Amino acid sequence: EEVVIPPSSPGGGGARPRWARGPVRSAAPEKMISESSSFVKGMMLGGLFCVFVTFIGHNKMGHGTKAHHHEHHHIQAPNKEDVSNLSEGERMELSHSIRVYCIILVKPKDLGNWAAVKETWSKHCDKAEFYSSESVKVFDSIVLNTNEMWVMMRKAYKLAYERYQDEYNWFFLAHPTTFAVIENLKYFLLKKDASQPFYIGHTVKSGELEYVDGDGGIVLSIESLKRLSKIFEDPDRCPEQGGLIWKLSEDKQLAVCLKYTGVLAENAEDSEGKDVFNTKSVGSLIKEAMANHPQQVVEGSCSDMAITFNGLAPNHMHVMMYGVYRLRAYGHNFKDALVFLPPAGSDND
Repeated sequence: EEVVIPPSSPGGGGARPRWARGPVRSAAPEKMISESSSFVKGMMLGGLFCVFVTFIGHNKMGHGTKAHHHEHHHIQAPNKEDVSNLSEGERMELSHSIRVYCIILVKPKDLGNWAAVKETWSKHCDKAEFYSSESVKVFDSIVLNTNEMWVMMRKAYKLAYERYQDEYNWFFLAHPTTFAVIENLKYFLLKKDASQPFYIGHTVKSGELEYVDGDGGIVLSIESLKRLSKIFEDPDRCPEQGGLIWKLSEDKQLAVCLKYTGVLAENAEDSEGKDVFNTKSVGSLIKEAMANHPQQVVEGSCSDMAITFNGLAPNHMHVMMYGVYRLRAYGHNFKDALVFLPPAGSDND
């Protein structure tokens, strides 16, 4: 995206250097100098053109839009005291008011993970559907007929909004290597108003653009999805194919489009400030903690209320399912104030 222009030679195209001064003896050197000068001018004009187009492109990505004032980029889950103070009626209403629709983007090469996600955590979504680049006989999916990840994401969001805008208020998008604890996601969203523009996950900064890393999963409120569906219709601000000179990843392109609607990325944390959307696996996070915080391996690596982990092989998905939903210490009760029951069909846990 950055264009570096080589510095012009001393003296530019004007005065001749001392060693070259003196009478011109023949027409050939003059022709060579003229051609060289034209070449240098062409290079400089071409370089300036690239800088100009790149500048315009960066303006299109952010500076050309006046986004709404944003008070924070970090939002936290409610603490246990807040939830325990709710009345029984309020708890029941809240537990049923959060409706999560899960979008899993898949390709034929993902068959192993596709099967694992289908058999494990996706059953805990209020509804989960797989959006595939092409038709695959062994699994049902919504076929998008494209291999481009940004185009896949656009089409999936567009279809999800058209079909389910009145049924679900939160939309969770994940890759097939992601494992999600949907109950923890619902707990995190407990006091978030879906009629407000939320765009949540593990945020990363790239230049002046802050975006949610797709590897950790992306959460949009129905209001954000509504705005996104409208900006999709504006090819100048939210193009389907991206720029001509540079090409953004799908999660960055999503952030650019949402920024035009006044929706900015927010990093999700637990009540202690730890990330809850993880772009790495539990094993990787523990290894890093052992190297950097050997005295606090678990405390320094993962939140107790983690929502996602990424980079899991199919067998790791099943191990995570066992650890999260089946393994327990007999007689130990967490005394949670709320219960998020999975839909019918989650009988494997």
